[in-house]
Amino acid sequence: MNRRTLIAGLMTFPALSVVSRLSLGGAQTHEVAMKFTPLEVPHSYWRDKVSAQAYEVLFEEATEPAGSSPLDDVDEEGTFVCAACYLPMFDSESKFDSGTGWPSFTQPIEGHMATKQDFKMIWPRTEYHCARCGGHQGHVFNDGPPPRGERWCNNGLALRFVPIDETLPELRA
Repeated sequence: MNRRTLIAGLMTFPALSVVSRLSLGGAQTHEVAMKFTPLEVPHSYWRDKVSAQAYEVLFEEATEPAGSSPLDDVDEEGTFVCAACYLPMFDSESKFDSGTGWPSFTQPIEGHMATKQDFKMIWPRTEYHCARCGGHQGHVFNDGPPPRGERWCNNGLALRFVPIDETLPELRA
């Protein structure tokens, strides 16, 4: 049994809060709480907690212009957290340059995303949201690099980057 299987098994116990040091290749990363409670607050609750532009992306499902996010160029070690509730979304080891103009990742932190079908562009796409606050993050496509073949294309306004040498912020409620 590997560590990921063990952690996944432990998460099935509802009263158990598990903390894991994320590591996909041996590099040091942040400790990330693996158990959380989804928030049951209206989207309007976040209006004064994030910028107007971030609110449009997170809670009105807007998309920021390609190439507008400085997070697209971030290549240092750390964790990308939800800009609204601060739930960790992606480890920097999963980030790659997709050439699309948006921060892209090969995989999210397990259990921290919720998905749904989106037909806004006529053909179906898989939209994903923060599993804790419901904030819209982006879309996942099947044109990413091996081995998973996934491209989690994220709006930079929906994320905040926390470098490895900084402490992750407490989850915001």
